[in-house]
Amino acid sequence: MQPSFGMEPDQGLDHPDWQKPYLEALVADDSELQERIIAAETAIFNRLQAISQSSENQAERQAIADALRALRVLKRQAGLP
Repeated sequence: MQPSFGMEPDQGLDHPDWQKPYLEALVADDSELQERIIAAETAIFNRLQAISQSSENQAERQAIADALRALRVLKRQAGLP
């Protein structure tokens, strides 16, 4: 069970469709880590497809790039492919 920190699940997230699975990957234990990373990457790539034709969303694109870098580091540290 994930901690709620007194917040609703999507409260405070600008882009909960991909940010929620991303944050869940960051706090996942070893037994769930690979599954959570895959879910986060899938959500991120789905969002990238959805905004691919728009010249807007620069702040979100930067947040996505940062999230993908963090997921790569997490995978490397866990020894995941």
